[in-house]
Amino acid sequence: MESTKRRFKQKHPVMMAIAILAGVFVVAWFGMTFFFNYFGSPQSGVFGAGSAKIGVVEVKGMITSSEEVIRVLTSFRKNRNIAAIVLRIESPGGAVGASQEIFEEVKRTRKVMPVVASMGSVAASGGYYAALGANKIVASPGTLTGSIGVIIKFPNFAEIFEKIGYKAEVVKSGKMKNIGSPGRSMTEAERELIQSIIDNVHGQFVNAVVEGRELPAAKVLELADGRIFSGEQALQAGLIDQFGNFTDAVELAAKLAGLEEKLPELVYPAQKDFSLLKLLLGSRGSALFEEAVLFQPLLSYEWNASRLLE
Repeated sequence: MESTKRRFKQKHPVMMAIAILAGVFVVAWFGMTFFFNYFGSPQSGVFGAGSAKIGVVEVKGMITSSEEVIRVLTSFRKNRNIAAIVLRIESPGGAVGASQEIFEEVKRTRKVMPVVASMGSVAASGGYYAALGANKIVASPGTLTGSIGVIIKFPNFAEIFEKIGYKAEVVKSGKMKNIGSPGRSMTEAERELIQSIIDNVHGQFVNAVVEGRELPAAKVLELADGRIFSGEQALQAGLIDQFGNFTDAVELAAKLAGLEEKLPELVYPAQKDFSLLKLLLGSRGSALFEEAVLFQPLLSYEWNASRLLE
């Protein structure tokens, strides 16, 4: 074996050198990727003090998890070089629990530094819920927002199962245990139970708007029927603070933080998550895949028209 390697080195010195360099490059690339993902990049200010910066936290696409947003908010909150945060939202909403977790973490963060929510084209339902935790909310006149409401959907394949001869035998501990089964229609008792949950979670959303926007509960209830608003309508209703694009939100964050520079350096988090699906289809393609494959009932603060799959 050793003699074979020696003969290869002697006959193909250039190829051997290329192979060694390629190996060194691969090891170095993986090492740097691991280091920056877990310890921050030079841009993040970890490697030394510098002038105050604005951290940018993005909430994009369907909200199915809060972990990454919370991780970034926590990291920026602990970074002494970060003076304020712009929460950039481009989302129709999503899971109730994840939206509420982001909202609570934004509220926790604004006790340490100013947080300005910057709405893109769509910041509705759970996306709007997340924005409620910020000090100020900025949107364009044509931004679609609001959709203060709750929805849950259960597939009903009863007719399909009947045609193909499929039947499920169910043994359960209580009459409500298999509520929402796709093999049959809901009973009236089951529907009433689900509606009571929807009403309760809707009340939580309404209370968050009342608290975050300092609006009378009666007024919020009038707005909280699930309808969407343009940014202009939202401003008139008191759901946002002012018009502006992302740059305006950065300037406002700098002002609230007491920075002299109107447009300080922006810091974006290092990307930790990677998947072949996201590389091939992008973030929206990955979300569609999750919806199609997982296809499970999900209690959602979600603008329903945003879904391509129903």
